[in-house]
Amino acid sequence: MSKLTIIIPVYNEKTTVEEILRRVQAAPTPGFDKEIIVVDDGSSDGSGELLERLSREQGFRLLRHPRNRGKGAAVKTALAQASGDLVLIQDADLEYDPADYVRLLAVSGPDAPVVYGSRYLGRFGGASTLYGLGGRLLTRFMNLLFGTSLTDINTCYKLFRTDVIKGLDLQADGFEFCEEATAKALRAGYAIKEAPISYNPRKKSEGKKIRLRHGLRSFWTIVKYRLGKQRS
Repeated sequence: MSKLTIIIPVYNEKTTVEEILRRVQAAPTPGFDKEIIVVDDGSSDGSGELLERLSREQGFRLLRHPRNRGKGAAVKTALAQASGDLVLIQDADLEYDPADYVRLLAVSGPDAPVVYGSRYLGRFGGASTLYGLGGRLLTRFMNLLFGTSLTDINTCYKLFRTDVIKGLDLQADGFEFCEEATAKALRAGYAIKEAPISYNPRKKSEGKKIRLRHGLRSFWTIVKYRLGKQRS
């Protein structure tokens, strides 16, 4: 049977991480065994201690950063140990529903080595918040520069064939990982397919970590990897 590596970066998500792990463990992945790799990215709220206990109980692989380095850094740390045929990114909050894994896997195949779960194709339908508007602007900017018609480049749910994502030579340590991975995949000639997913957005008061500076860095990342001379 094939294997799906699920990478879960965690930074100060003590109130949600146990539940999201339960949902990940329960989520159907037809045709795939699961390899779950959790990266504690320097949490200071007790998430690390909780994950230590859960890893013993559930058997997932737990990796640690001694200090917070960012989502992209956590993904790269996990990728170095990923052994699955496919790799999927899962946030540690409850915005995304692991029950949607089947939708991404249904689209994935030999002709679709990269699949994104789009919040705007699913029942969420859109966002009137600044977070949602910022994500749409970034997606439109990516489409403008790359001639694509994607709907959601900042989705958490990115499914890659493992050799593809490992071959992108990812450098970003922060949230701009999304723009770098997308730009490099497009530059490498991979068409990105999309599948509809559900979405339950949370607010800043509930732990949302995206800020304006992250959006500005993401805009620059798109420009850099479209116009600059890069290896990937």
